[in-house]
Parts: sequence; C-alpha cells; structure tokens
Amino acid sequence: MEMKNRKTKPAVITAAVLIIILAAVYFTVFLLAKQKKIFINRWFVNEEKNTVGVDVSSYQAEIDMEELKAQNIRFVFIKATEGSSRQDERFAQNWENAKKAGLPAGAYHFFSYDSEGRTQAENFIRAVGPDLKGRLLPAVDVEYYGDKEENPPKREDVIRELKIYLDAVEEEYGVKPLIYTRPDIWDTYLKGEFDEYRKWISSLYQPISWVYKGDWDIWQYLNRGELKGYTGGEKYIDLNILNQDTALEDLIVSP
Repeated sequence: MEMKNRKTKPAVITAAVLIIILAAVYFTVFLLAKQKKIFINRWFVNEEKNTVGVDVSSYQAEIDMEELKAQNIRFVFIKATEGSSRQDERFAQNWENAKKAGLPAGAYHFFSYDSEGRTQAENFIRAVGPDLKGRLLPAVDVEYYGDKEENPPKREDVIRELKIYLDAVEEEYGVKPLIYTRPDIWDTYLKGEFDEYRKWISSLYQPISWVYKGDWDIWQYLNRGELKGYTGGEKYIDLNILNQDTALEDLIVSP
C-alpha cells in the first residue's frame, strides 16, 4: 500500500502541474484576444470546409474577381456608399467584374449617424441601380467611426434613422437588407428592434460563440486575410464565413 502511494503522488503532481500550465495558457490567450492583441479565430475556422467570402472596397484598389474565385472565395460584398453623398470610387467596376466572374456579390452601405436615413437610402439606391435580382441581399454596415465609440449617438436616434433607411431600401428592392455589426453594437442599439433581419456579425478577435448569443448568417472572423488578386492598395482583406445553417442561395435576391 505504501509503495502504491509513493508511485501515485508523482503522477498526481505531474497532472496538477499540466492542468495549471494549460489553464495559464488558456487564460493568457483569452485575455490577449479580449485585448485585441492576437487573432485566434483561424484556429476555430476550417476554411476548406466552410463557405468563405470577402468584403472589399476601394481600399483594396484593383481587384481581380476571377483570381479571388480561384482561391475558393465563394461570395463578395462590395462597398457601394457611405452616408448621404459618398460613393465608393471602385464600386461600379467591382460590381461589374464580380458579375463577369460569376462570383455572387452583394452591395453594402456604411451607415452614418450624422445624416438622415432617407437620404442615405437614396444615395445607396442611386449607386446600385434598380435591379438586384440574382445578387446577394443588400447590406448595411452599422459600426462606430471617428470618435463615435467615445461619444456614442443616442439609441433612439440610431433606431429611428436606421429604420427609415431599411424601410426605404426594402421598398425599392422587395427584400429586407442584411445588417452588419459588432456584438456590442447589436446589444446596445439593435437588439429587440431589428431581430427579424438577417445578421452579419463581426467578431475579429474571439470566436463568435464567445461574444454573441443571437442568430447569425455571416461571421466576419478576420480583417487580416491575405490573398492574391488585389493590387495597389491595402495589404489585407476581410474574411467571412457562412453559418452552416445558411446556404448561399438563402441570401440571393430571387429573379
């Protein structure tokens, strides 16, 4: 009996030490991710088995949609407009080239807290045109910019103008737009008001299941992707995956 105890104690100590080391590593990684110092999402995403897409703007400069498609990119969202007057200078070219490449594409609008929802919708519709049949759902990007995180807009103002924007776009195209946002912005501004919309959630530093408990269709998991096919601008490209319960066809505007 004594001999067994002597043999058991080193094993117990070793196991305890390993548990402590693993716990320390886990919490270090978790804290660094929470502090936005490391990107761990690629550990949790199988890019070969998931439906991967990108979102782009003039920051990527010249984009070869055929080259993106050859790298197993299955869809693309293209910035069209921002606020009530700004239009992305590369939108028309990217929009046409995605169509030529047979790459499913959606147009997105960067929502401004500083102008009316109605005029923002007019700007988007003017840039995109009257027909989205066969394209992906139009999307609206709701996030902080400038000093808005430090000086956030009033919730009631955001809800009012965003509803006006979404209603105008839905009236034009006959579909509810997709809402892109971060988990914290969803909880602060949108939860309970826009639950019926499809959601595109950005969680760049932690797996989406760690920080967001609602339903979602697209997860933007990395803004430091590097692919071939874009030159003259930004080095990186945003990467997204579809929820396994969402088919790409679910997001396409019916002919």
